[in-house]
Amino acid sequence: MKKAAGIALAVTVSVLLAAGVMAESTVEDECVALCKEAAKFMNEKGFYPTVFEINKKNGKFVSKNTYVFLVDLEGHLLAHPFNPQYIGMDMTGNKDPNGKLFVQDYITVAKSKGEGWTEYMYPTPEELKKPTPFKEKKYSKKISYVYRVPGKDLMVIAGFFD
Repeated sequence: MKKAAGIALAVTVSVLLAAGVMAESTVEDECVALCKEAAKFMNEKGFYPTVFEINKKNGKFVSKNTYVFLVDLEGHLLAHPFNPQYIGMDMTGNKDPNGKLFVQDYITVAKSKGEGWTEYMYPTPEELKKPTPFKEKKYSKKISYVYRVPGKDLMVIAGFFD
């Protein structure tokens, strides 16, 4: 009886661990798919329709787990569904609490490899809603996928919190 209970426990733990890994890879896959879909949309429909679509809070580039935003290779935010107040701003000086210049990291990935992952610390959406000053917010690990739009000096980015 004890042996059967031990086996059942081991199987349950294995299933839960596998589900966690599958869920994470699903979010990663979703980030990649949304970025590539946004880049394709831009090359088919043009710059302005893409900016319009990315800026929609319920647009085709927003999912339950992530969303796409658009940045040029000089670090200017061009479209964002949840932070329109920063559109047009030079974001290259943005640092996480460890001093990492994460927008410059995006640019390096886009220019050198065309696509890839970056990691940095950033407040979660829930934390951003709190009335505390930005510098006093709690930071969490964010993993973002950067994809350079083929043929353009633009990159689309989607991320998730780990």
